[in-house]
Amino acid sequence: MCMCVCGASGAREVSVMGVRGWSSARLGFVVCGYLAFFCGELVPRAEAGCRERESPSCCTGRNNECFEYTKRKTVCYCDTYCQKTGDCCEDYQRVCQISAAIDCVVGSWGPWSSCTSPCGVGSTERSRQVSVPPRNGGTPCPDLKQRRGCFGNNAICSTAKEVAKILPDSFKRNFKDPWRRPHMLMREEKASYCVYLRVKQASAACKLKLWSAQLVRERLVCAECQSDAMSKSDRCGGDGLEGTRTFWAAASVPGCHGSWVRESSSDGCRCPSYSVLFV
Repeated sequence: MCMCVCGASGAREVSVMGVRGWSSARLGFVVCGYLAFFCGELVPRAEAGCRERESPSCCTGRNNECFEYTKRKTVCYCDTYCQKTGDCCEDYQRVCQISAAIDCVVGSWGPWSSCTSPCGVGSTERSRQVSVPPRNGGTPCPDLKQRRGCFGNNAICSTAKEVAKILPDSFKRNFKDPWRRPHMLMREEKASYCVYLRVKQASAACKLKLWSAQLVRERLVCAECQSDAMSKSDRCGGDGLEGTRTFWAAASVPGCHGSWVRESSSDGCRCPSYSVLFV
């Protein structure tokens, strides 16, 4: 261990010794100077300041917990607020790499998204991006997303409200009308199409008839739209919407009703046996 004590005792010695002792006192100061130099080279200085803090070394804003000790064992701070109070650690600028505070900058708002509900109450949102992130205790970023309510009124909404009337495929008829007069024009026969629907709900009354009892939850049903049941738009009412739950009712079974979701359709086709027909 290297120790060197030079101080007032040497000065007091000069006053007593007079001129004769001056040379020896001066020699003592020189020796102490050399010893102090070598002590500084051989024994490293005590580590202190912001570099001694665990990661992260520095803190943003005012944080009284963000402190360390100086070489003299006094408290100093490593938060950005210390620049205002003047109590930063000596190595604050070097360790924390502090420059002027930079506030957050955001871009303009993007367009509003489409309503989450095509029919009825839903929500829509928009967002914006961060152009310049905050640094060195600058102002934090504001909200980057906004959301508001909306009311969907898509063109399909009126179709979604339709209730399909269905019958078993045993009601298929292919015969000539005996009451038709020769001068009466035959109604134009349109090609039928098939719709495949996944049953989501069926009432208890559906179990009263054999054909309607097959309309159980998660069963895929083929419903055929024939020419007689088509409207002017060449489609059957309530033939469903893909991805949207619509409703149906059994025309010959009182109280039998439910909901389903359209999965696919096929033009110019015939459903297999034990299917249903649109009325």
